[in-house]
Amino acid sequence: MFRLRPEARATVRVSVDGREVALPEGASAAAAVLAAGLAAIRETPVSGAKRLPYCMMGVCFDCLAEIDGVPNRQACMVEVREGMTIRPQRGARAIETDAE
Repeated sequence: MFRLRPEARATVRVSVDGREVALPEGASAAAAVLAAGLAAIRETPVSGAKRLPYCMMGVCFDCLAEIDGVPNRQACMVEVREGMTIRPQRGARAIETDAE
């Protein structure tokens, strides 16, 4: 199980899929997802396989989430801030094209 190390740093509160989580300043949004105890933060678009943060360093893209209303964010690369809202990624990324 994922556990946060006790630190003397200030904490910030974020919402992860409706669950309030307190984290030390400087923690990642992916750490918030793990601390919230979710079963998954996204599902793969093809097979529907559940995913959670894995590498925690921006390589695997398993932590894609909607952060403050912006989809497709790598949660491991985003530092938490007070009042942040993190929600599961829904569906495949929409790609804009110039085709008319």
